[in-house]
Amino acid sequence: MKILLAPNALKGSCGALAAARALARGARRAAPAAEGVEVPVADGGDGLLELAVKGLGARRIPVQVTGPHCAPVEAALAWVPERRLALIEMALASGLALVPEGQRNPLVTTSLGTGELMRAALDLGAETLLVGIGGSATTDGGIGMATALGYRFLAADGRLVPPTGAGLAAIARIDGSGADPRLKRVAIQAVCDVDNPLTGPRGAAAVYGPQKGATPDQVGLLDAGLSHLADLVAGGLARGGTTSLSGQEPRGEEGPRAGEGPPGEEGPSGRDAAPDPWFLRSRPGAGAAGGLGFGLRVFCGARLMPGAELVLEMLEFDRHLAGADLVLTAEGRLDSQTLAGKAPALVAARARRAGVPCVVIAGSLDPGLPGLAERGFTAALSLCPGPLSLAVAMARAEELLEAAAEQVVRIFLAGRQPPAGLP
Repeated sequence: MKILLAPNALKGSCGALAAARALARGARRAAPAAEGVEVPVADGGDGLLELAVKGLGARRIPVQVTGPHCAPVEAALAWVPERRLALIEMALASGLALVPEGQRNPLVTTSLGTGELMRAALDLGAETLLVGIGGSATTDGGIGMATALGYRFLAADGRLVPPTGAGLAAIARIDGSGADPRLKRVAIQAVCDVDNPLTGPRGAAAVYGPQKGATPDQVGLLDAGLSHLADLVAGGLARGGTTSLSGQEPRGEEGPRAGEGPPGEEGPSGRDAAPDPWFLRSRPGAGAAGGLGFGLRVFCGARLMPGAELVLEMLEFDRHLAGADLVLTAEGRLDSQTLAGKAPALVAARARRAGVPCVVIAGSLDPGLPGLAERGFTAALSLCPGPLSLAVAMARAEELLEAAAEQVVRIFLAGRQPPAGLP
């Protein structure tokens, strides 16, 4: 029997590699003779770097950068020299896990360190740059990242604006004259796991701000700041480049390009652009990582890509799936965001397509989530065997995954055995 173990990271408790090992231990206890194949997955958030090191044989390059609260942090990027490919996990430089819970406030955090990682990749000679933009502590629209790459965000009096969520509202002018010229020569792919627009009720501030410590009033300030940033960029483009962007066109991006949008609109070249071009505020993924998707798109010419699809292709998931009898995946919380395109949903979809049962084990389950079977989930089980506090469950995540996996495999084996007394 072959069991494929393909969990996502359980945010804040254990990474995807550790989760896969825990599932494998539990599966072996129930079926010692089974072949367990560990293929930990990610969707652009936490864990992308370690998967690149494991799945692509990438080199881990340590880089000291500016953390979300402007203190130095030790981060890293993954480097595949033969492909001139660098992979960056923004969570390692600007992630929520770097900020103690009592100090979380997206008005004061910055994505500056993510831009510093990108600059380090350019220094290595990267020609392709994959930036995983999940797990952020920031809602700065990417102005921190852009600042590290040479952009200047100026107030009405000409002073530099702090590259934070609070600084967004104070920007009067964006100066891209000092933007790193290498941005025009590198293909950048922003790998994200959500399709939220930049602003509005489904935007970066409204949906993810509270998770990062924002109060309702702060959510309103952040959303207004992001909207102001989008207006500045759009207005600069409409005036023929008063707002200087990188000039970089996304490479290979699907969907409308310059001159292909709705009437009267232009793409990122900026010619004859309307004040709010289609690709800015409402583009799916623009709201990822506190608007970093937007910032990468407009300041660096990045292509926005679904993270889970990219990761599964990178790991040759379908090759590992061939011949499997059972797939186990895992997630911190199984909810509507999971079904919107996170890695466990894609694992289940591919398992369904291959005719392989797939069971998901989650730290918590949305009780009203419909259509799991239609998405490929044969069953969904809670990680917790009984009432547990969140802190205890997170601390014991690997132990609980192991125990749950054992029970899933035992049930699966029992279903394959004929009832007692029958041949």
